[in-house]
Amino acid sequence: MQEAMKECNPSVSSQILRERAGQLLTDGTVARVLAWKKGDLPHNPEPAFFDSAEALRDLTYDAFCGANLSKYMIEASKLEGKTLVFLKPCDTYSFNQLLKENRVDREKAYIIGIGCTGKLSGEKIRSLGIKAIETMEGAEEGMLCPGREDTETEDGRGAILTFQTLYGQKTCAYGDAMLERCHVCKGKEHKIYDELLGQSHDTKDAERFAEVERIEAMSPAERFAYFQSELSKCIRCNACRNVCPACSCRKCVFDSNKFDSAQKANADSFEEKMFHIIRAFHVAGRCTDCGECSRVCPQGIPLHLFNRKFIKDIDTLYGEYQAGDDAESKGPLTSFTFDDAEPGIVAERR
Repeated sequence: MQEAMKECNPSVSSQILRERAGQLLTDGTVARVLAWKKGDLPHNPEPAFFDSAEALRDLTYDAFCGANLSKYMIEASKLEGKTLVFLKPCDTYSFNQLLKENRVDREKAYIIGIGCTGKLSGEKIRSLGIKAIETMEGAEEGMLCPGREDTETEDGRGAILTFQTLYGQKTCAYGDAMLERCHVCKGKEHKIYDELLGQSHDTKDAERFAEVERIEAMSPAERFAYFQSELSKCIRCNACRNVCPACSCRKCVFDSNKFDSAQKANADSFEEKMFHIIRAFHVAGRCTDCGECSRVCPQGIPLHLFNRKFIKDIDTLYGEYQAGDDAESKGPLTSFTFDDAEPGIVAERR
């Protein structure tokens, strides 16, 4: 499925995406485009569909376009004609996993893999004390591309972001404002695509399971207190579930009127003790670690840690496995062999 590969540009801009999308719309290759548009804040672009060259004027692409568009292809696959979708390297894992689960139609998708140099987090920027932003410079895609003379600062954290705020000019290093998932990036290879645009830049500077191991080192009481403290912030907005590519059931069990689980912010602390744990079990072995759950959480809860713990344990018990690495292989929790480890007696087997 990787025909028509195009020579990479050094960086990808909104204009480049608009022009290519416009060409594919005009010649009838696709019926619509799935990309991003400006949101209510300069650092909050939103996923959006565009069905005409004129509408593409609102298409935007910058370093804040962290949203994974794969899940939106579930509904797009039900429409007439092909949908052009722009996918970053990490997004393609999610698309492959949805393909494996027969939730998207490959024939209804025209995939343009776009280069990624790390995506920025509005929450990270606010945590650095940068608030009331009026304008910013340095957030255009490609700031970390190899070959640029200004891509490395003295501390090695990459290009500098400059903000004009109500409180004056503020700056921070690009790397300090990146999404957590970019620091533990799985790699910049697109796992599925029809053509490519732009180059990528390696952003990994941390170990993927380091935070999980830190929590594992805690005593049971400390772990319980940590997660209770984090999950007590949950307002049950369902943003994590709604954005998660692995949460693709037509009707979610938590929406059932037969159980109290349909309620939000339960007085019996259901969110703290059950909701997120049950959800993590439901996506175990299928989560690609795209980090969307944590990215959209309005309370800043590190929800990805539940899923990453499962991934780490699956790697330990069944051998290294990356969900979405391809669209054909069976996951370790959906295929049985007589050599499979029994988690309850894994210590014995060692």
